[in-house]
Amino acid sequence: MPEANRKSPPAESSAGTAIDGAPYDVAVIGGGVIGCAVARELARYDLRIILLEKGADVAEGVSKGNSGVIHAGFNVPPGSLKARLNVEGLGLIYGLAASLGVPHRMTGKLVVALTESDRGRLEELLAQGGRNGVPGLEIVDRAAIERLAPGVNGERALLSSRTGIISPYEFTIALAENAWQNGARIALEAPVTAVGFGPEGFLLTTPRGCVTARRVVNSAGLFADEVAALAGIDVPRVFPFRGEYLIADKEAGVTLGMPVYPVPPLDDSYLGVHITPTMEGNILLGPGSEAVADKEDSATTRSVAERLKAEAFELVPGLRRFPFIHAYSGLRPKLTDPRGGPLLADFLIEESGRRPGWINLLGIESPGLTAAPAIARRIAAMLGEREDWKEKAGFVSGRAAPPRFSRLDDAERAKRTAADPRWGEMICRCEHVTRAEVEAALGNPFGVRTLDGIKRRTHCGMGRCQGGFCGPRLVEILRREGVPPDRIVKRGAGSELFLGRIKP
Repeated sequence: MPEANRKSPPAESSAGTAIDGAPYDVAVIGGGVIGCAVARELARYDLRIILLEKGADVAEGVSKGNSGVIHAGFNVPPGSLKARLNVEGLGLIYGLAASLGVPHRMTGKLVVALTESDRGRLEELLAQGGRNGVPGLEIVDRAAIERLAPGVNGERALLSSRTGIISPYEFTIALAENAWQNGARIALEAPVTAVGFGPEGFLLTTPRGCVTARRVVNSAGLFADEVAALAGIDVPRVFPFRGEYLIADKEAGVTLGMPVYPVPPLDDSYLGVHITPTMEGNILLGPGSEAVADKEDSATTRSVAERLKAEAFELVPGLRRFPFIHAYSGLRPKLTDPRGGPLLADFLIEESGRRPGWINLLGIESPGLTAAPAIARRIAAMLGEREDWKEKAGFVSGRAAPPRFSRLDDAERAKRTAADPRWGEMICRCEHVTRAEVEAALGNPFGVRTLDGIKRRTHCGMGRCQGGFCGPRLVEILRREGVPPDRIVKRGAGSELFLGRIKP
């Protein structure tokens, strides 16, 4: 049977798992890359696990606005928890991504000094990386820069050969699906609004019902401090810092095969523009860094866009000739108070002394994506050290990657189209996404029916026209799937595409 015709396991509701009254061993709050990695790691054991996510899909918060860089760990303070988990995560993430079928590539990275006066800073980063145990670091000259990344300006550079790139939202989705494969429950549109305490553990109130759990992992990202407060736990405040990005057209992808960063300043107040190729073939400029008051302020600004371009063109002049097709921003959960305080606050991962069994994760910003597998192992060890947990028989460690028309050779495309005509019907011309892929994405185990959910599973709408061609076709497919027009949303409640009828 063609893969697109195979039925995915039925979703338990339009928002993932139906919440029941039975107690859980562990509840994970937050469906970003950290929460999903923790849920997957805990699913190794004979435990009842539930992940509660406030959005209409996983990867809806901090994780979706991520550069997608697998960091080596040389630009984090030696001796910090960040440094230890970054380097440990580096040793895990490539193998994990491969087993889960997530697109990734070890590209290497250059931190470039435009003048010889910055060589001292490169030497400092090299020495810091050595203290952190980072493999594959060396300082290279102009000739090596030209060989490794033709068209990049620079006199010297720190080469990090173990750095790579990954699709952060595909990684998060894959972690969640693999957790689900192994029995974990995923509840979407289920923000925790109150926390109580009973004889069987914590009582977590959500709009979809109450969850009882013996243990809780609070990985709510930007809102982790507010969730902790619901449980009466005093933790440091989380401050939102907005990072804006620009996306260059895929034509620009030929200019750069690895991330290129400028030498960071000594105070690390702003690391400068990062120029990063993506797994889709585009080039990302950014992020900027700006403290904002609102934890959901994802605005983009002309001033930051112009600054990102000016800095990028100094490093890679050839980018000037390519158009930019989209701007977006992500928000980072920093423990750095913008009014003053340490600029590189460490990760905070600790069990509450007041509420034993409740673990808070705060300030998990970059390199959180790389560190995610290591953080997950750390959480499992913290939770399991007082318990006789047994590993589950038949734990499924891998996941087959969904087939992508754009990544198939001509023979495979012809074979699939002959067996199923939906493989020959193009829904997204820019990204070469077929109806078969869209309908398969709608069969996801969590019942996600948002346009962003389809986009992150297929790349529909990520190309040059930004959904101008595929948008109406996705609406038509959703209507055929039984979604009423007034319930078709971009990312969840409040993002409806249609607000009323203009014809009878």
